[in-house]
Amino acid sequence: MKNLLTFNRKTVVNSIGLILFLILPFLTKSFEQEYLISFFSMILIYGLAAASLDLILGFGGMISLGHAVFMGIGGYSVGVLAFHKYESSSIFGFDGTENALITWGVAILIAGVFGLLTGAVSLRTKGMSFIMITLAFAQMGYYFFVSLSKYGGSDGLSLYNRNELLGLDLGDDVTFYYICLAILVLFLLIAHRVVNSHFGKVITASRQNEQRVQVLGVASYRYKLAIYTFAAAVAGLAGALMTNQNEFASPELMHWTKSGELMVMVLLGGMGTLFGPVLGAAILLLMEYFLAMYTEHWMVVLGPFLIIVVLFAKNGLYGLLVGSKDKNV
Repeated sequence: MKNLLTFNRKTVVNSIGLILFLILPFLTKSFEQEYLISFFSMILIYGLAAASLDLILGFGGMISLGHAVFMGIGGYSVGVLAFHKYESSSIFGFDGTENALITWGVAILIAGVFGLLTGAVSLRTKGMSFIMITLAFAQMGYYFFVSLSKYGGSDGLSLYNRNELLGLDLGDDVTFYYICLAILVLFLLIAHRVVNSHFGKVITASRQNEQRVQVLGVASYRYKLAIYTFAAAVAGLAGALMTNQNEFASPELMHWTKSGELMVMVLLGGMGTLFGPVLGAAILLLMEYFLAMYTEHWMVVLGPFLIIVVLFAKNGLYGLLVGSKDKNV
């Protein structure tokens, strides 16, 4: 009965959240605050990136300080292809393009490959060594793009307009918002199936006792590398969406502090919940938006709030809403 009650509360909370996101554009128009649609699109994009981090942090127990580098790679994939489209030039023999099916696919592919290569090295370490090596790879990526003066260097790379997707007007904020929402919902559905599959059980078991998993004859390294690569690819897609949202690609998108922000979103919402990081992204960005109206030192308020959440809500704000005491809610 208790499990059924928790399940029902989860269903209600998730349904309310989805409905709220669906009607937000209509609410902004009703209150003549259409400019907020872009802000809510940013929440969805950060929610996607934070949820992808939760796959390796909350379920895999892999504390990464370099997850934002995959966002940056995805963002620059879009920016560089658009740049060569404007210049009517090619890169590695391929013409530039603004077709979202191509640019977003390239963003996913390159971020995934980078995740595979760096993960193959990083996952051979544990604990503090893993944290530091992911940080090192992230900073390498950051300074690499800063050094590319052709693509703006530290000033970043601007787009003239958003990508094209099957005849849809991505320049329209409402259309772009619903595309971001659809991608986020699709990812959450896929991720939910993954973490509740045999594959996901191995990932969770490896977090709890990897040595025991290996004794049972399961190659945990391969499973962890696979989920790490998947999370990197999804973060790359989030970066592609972010570049379209801002019509700008910047090295700051992959700085280690951005990885820290994603981690805060996961902690606020609840590790190992998937849906929690989306809530965490919304709470963090809303706090920054409203508190910044009154003081530039808004993080002074965020700090104590985060401490309170960590101390009294071990499963995050999402765990409080669904009323579960389990690790994975």
